[in-house]
Amino acid sequence: MAFLDKHKAIETHATLLMVLSLLVVTIGGIVQIVPLFYLENTIEKVEGVRPYTPLELAGREIYLREGCYGCHSQMIRPMRDEVERYGHYSLAAESMYDRPFQWGSKRTGPDLARVGGRYSDEWHQDHFENAKSVVPESVMPPYGFLADRPLDGKFIADLVATHRMTGVPYTDDMVANARADFAVQADPLEDSGGLEDRYGEDVFGTVVNVRNFDGRPELTEMDALIAYIQVLGTMVDFSTFTPVANR
Repeated sequence: MAFLDKHKAIETHATLLMVLSLLVVTIGGIVQIVPLFYLENTIEKVEGVRPYTPLELAGREIYLREGCYGCHSQMIRPMRDEVERYGHYSLAAESMYDRPFQWGSKRTGPDLARVGGRYSDEWHQDHFENAKSVVPESVMPPYGFLADRPLDGKFIADLVATHRMTGVPYTDDMVANARADFAVQADPLEDSGGLEDRYGEDVFGTVVNVRNFDGRPELTEMDALIAYIQVLGTMVDFSTFTPVANR
């Protein structure tokens, strides 16, 4: 009974309740965060995970600008129903170069963590122009205007350099050639050797998609967004991946 009386005193004293609540949250946060500083690596390194190419990075910026994260998550939880519907559960390493990550918390539409390569570029073009044409029950608004917005990549090197400042391992060579790599990824008639040398299989073990993503002669926001969508979930080869705990 005496304990309840003391508890009542705390609940009826706003300032005291706020201070004690802050203290409890602080202790809980310290218990969770401090051990991470003593681990050699908090993210398991996985072969194939690489920084986004300049075009994919530009597409990601468009994804953020249009608020796609508000209806789509990019995190598959390790539960049977999730794995059977979307694919292998998400790995922390897959988001290690996301600034910020796009795990999300709401799914008006499906999770996109494994959407890369699941549909053709043409399907994505139709979906962005009119989602109901390919998914009749969809409530997604049209984004066909993206195909009418050309991109020249004028500031793409600055964007790549900015992400490097946050810890993404872009090299000086990647920054210096960002605009060229940006343009060549959407033009299969150009020599993409430099792009492959910087982001391809020999360096990261991951294939870089090089093609005209929206089928139009000019490079557009649609190209960039589809390039980003098509790389999601494709960097890790799950047919050979074995978690550290199972090795």
